[in-house]
Amino acid sequence: MPLRRRPPSKHRDNSGPDGTTSAGEPAGPRDRGRFAPICGQTDRVPAAHVVDRLLPWLLRLAWIGVLVAGGATIEDATADRSDGFGDAIGIIGFAGWVAGVVAMAVPAVASLTAVRIIVPMATPVAIVAAIGASSVLDGVLFVLTSVVAALVALSAELGRAFVQASAYGEEDRHLLRPPVAYLAAAVVAWLLWTAAAIGAPLLLAGGRWVLGTLLALVALGLAAFGWPRWHRLASRWFVIVPIGVVVHDSLVLGETLLLRRQELARLRLAPADTDAADLTGPAAGHAVEIATNDTVDVFLAATPKQPRGKLLHLTGCLIAPSRPGRALAAAADR
Repeated sequence: MPLRRRPPSKHRDNSGPDGTTSAGEPAGPRDRGRFAPICGQTDRVPAAHVVDRLLPWLLRLAWIGVLVAGGATIEDATADRSDGFGDAIGIIGFAGWVAGVVAMAVPAVASLTAVRIIVPMATPVAIVAAIGASSVLDGVLFVLTSVVAALVALSAELGRAFVQASAYGEEDRHLLRPPVAYLAAAVVAWLLWTAAAIGAPLLLAGGRWVLGTLLALVALGLAAFGWPRWHRLASRWFVIVPIGVVVHDSLVLGETLLLRRQELARLRLAPADTDAADLTGPAAGHAVEIATNDTVDVFLAATPKQPRGKLLHLTGCLIAPSRPGRALAAAADR
């Protein structure tokens, strides 16, 4: 039976972070949002918004640690080389660090892609520098700060903070987990680009101009090839809007899927025996099942086997938010 649109309620949400009302009673649908009746029992995540605000600053703090520890380690590692070599490596390293600062300065979808490309590069640089440095302490600190920065940059929580920062109006964006095969290919491309981007400056600084130039061209080519593919990972969202929910995923869908609130029958963690269509990619981890009251049309993206895409008629589909519980709780609060 289709859900009827309920007129705006004057009832205020007096429920606490544990899902109870001010009187100590469990919060019911009227104490939550308009999506609560179709989301079942969900738990609020009261600290999530605090984490969203703090993580970008934690990333910046860790990145400052990379500069401090990295500067000392790189200087130590190049101490027995010519002054020109050490100066060139120091300048190139500082330029890479500044690129990271620019990427994380303003949270947005494009800057999330840049952060996740640039920041993890510090870890292989730190390992190489630590091996060549005489100070074990400096090398360990460089590696540790770079690993912390990379973990924060790649975390689902930071991704959520960055994509939500560029949301329009009342959009509530939740990143989708990447399909396993696509993620593997993206990681391989990033590793190749990182090796070329690190190796080219070392060769050029050492006076090996031909090989260094060729490797620099390879790095530029891989960057041009990889950027749009890496960026697609940051542009896949489950979006909660006042009129319903949206699945924005150019990897899986040929067209953005909008489901209005009156079309939705249920949002829940997908059970093991679900027969809903898999629109996750497929991605690993728990999926969210979206059930509809009536059949809806979903147009899948083009593939080598189906270059014109494919049209599906379905009453249920699976998506994979990076934090399914938080996405369901956010929907229930709407």
